[in-house]
Amino acid sequence: MRTATPRAARLAAVIGVPLALVASGLVVSNASYSAFSAQTSNPTSNWTTGSVKLTDNDADVALFSAVNLKPGSTGTNCITVTSTGSLPSTVKLYGTGAVNVSSDLGLKTTLKIEQGTGTCQAFVAAGTGGTVYDGTLAAFQTARSSYANGADAWVTTGNPTGADSTAENRLYKFTYTVASDLLNTSQGVNVKQGFTWEVQNNN
Repeated sequence: MRTATPRAARLAAVIGVPLALVASGLVVSNASYSAFSAQTSNPTSNWTTGSVKLTDNDADVALFSAVNLKPGSTGTNCITVTSTGSLPSTVKLYGTGAVNVSSDLGLKTTLKIEQGTGTCQAFVAAGTGGTVYDGTLAAFQTARSSYANGADAWVTTGNPTGADSTAENRLYKFTYTVASDLLNTSQGVNVKQGFTWEVQNNN
């Protein structure tokens, strides 16, 4: 029997190691394909914010542009405010852009604001909360100066196209009357008052 030389023995050992690794790899590879697998998943989630939005039918024209006023003058106009937002919200009315309302004309011109149904010509005031404000122009700006102290507190449903869509509309009737005792010094006086409806979603 021929005895292997040290060189041959070393060569056999070097060759044997890779062969052993290859064989081991085959065992692991075969083992990795031997496990069963299953999974379940949920469809992609979405997050979308709601909205609050108000529109009106004023066509960007002021409710009143009254000129040549005198003691006893009066006038009426209407506006429809509509909520088209998707969130239940609260709408309030307050004054903005007031100019010279503390004058005698502002102090002696009463403003009545009502909300109801129908048309401006056939207006029907709401039974509860029909009168939104009834006082002077001067007092309106003082009492109703921001959303925090705004008038009406109309609550919307957030469903402008649903069966309860009428809750998303408000018809307002504005009537002003100049007092009969307006001072003679009020000739040529100009008073300005803006009206703002603001909506905020409910918590």
